[in-house]
Amino acid sequence: MKPGNYLWGVDLGGTKTEAVILCADDPSAIIARKRIPTEAHMGYSHIIHRIQVLVSMLAEETGITPSHMGFATPGALQPATQTMKNCNTTCLNNQPLKADLEKALNVKVSIANDANCFALAETLMGVVPKVHPNAEVVFGIIMGTGVGGGVVVNGKVLNGAQGIGGEWGHNFLDASGGPCYCGKTGCVETLLSGTGLQQFYQSLAGTLYTLPEIVQRYHQGGDEAANATIERMIHQFGRALATVVNIIDPNVIVIGGGVGNIDLLYTRGAEEVCNYIFNTTPSVKLVKPLLGDSAGVFGAALLTL
Repeated sequence: MKPGNYLWGVDLGGTKTEAVILCADDPSAIIARKRIPTEAHMGYSHIIHRIQVLVSMLAEETGITPSHMGFATPGALQPATQTMKNCNTTCLNNQPLKADLEKALNVKVSIANDANCFALAETLMGVVPKVHPNAEVVFGIIMGTGVGGGVVVNGKVLNGAQGIGGEWGHNFLDASGGPCYCGKTGCVETLLSGTGLQQFYQSLAGTLYTLPEIVQRYHQGGDEAANATIERMIHQFGRALATVVNIIDPNVIVIGGGVGNIDLLYTRGAEEVCNYIFNTTPSVKLVKPLLGDSAGVFGAALLTL
């Protein structure tokens, strides 16, 4: 079978690594899909080996040999050094992952971080074609344990000169967020991640609840700490996202991650964003994703288009 008729993607996670083969003419058609444990605790070389095993399994199963593969990674490739940075799978940091994968697999490799792959998949295969088929600019957000983002312009990921295009999670937002793991203080992530929201509630109430529990307590009423946590979230969400809108003016903003399940973001949150947009008739289209945890591996495959 001709390699060019298929799109290969790999989503490299700390716990599991997943690969998919899509039909190039119709990417929604899944030819094959498989996942195996990453076993990241065994180190960088072992991760490379696990990827080799996974690719071999799919190639043997389908008879399709890749010539170009896309990878969604938990960090970014630095263009200047061609080494990885900001990976929560820390053994990947400072490693020439792209070059090592190309050598190990004997294929051309394209790499983007998982937020970029999320944004690309939702733009080409997910919710964006349904709500704005001709969207030129899409901003994809992951708001979960951390906060990340990716920008897609005319169907292509905007990586940027330093490989950090769309990384709004580490813009300064408010000093009240406190120290961030990145070494700075008051990053968007410290205020709007699920972890940050839970910690803020705990600082007020002295009790640790999950974010869904905090949201439920907010709607039930009578919990001042829950009320303060959610109201602060809405306000800071508006401030943080309006800055992005003012700079790249996206047609659609897709919100993934656990925090993105909070319906208030799409109503009061959208209104708060509009309060800070530099526009006489402010509007913003915020939507939930459609692809779930498939976005990463689909987006990786779409990097090869």
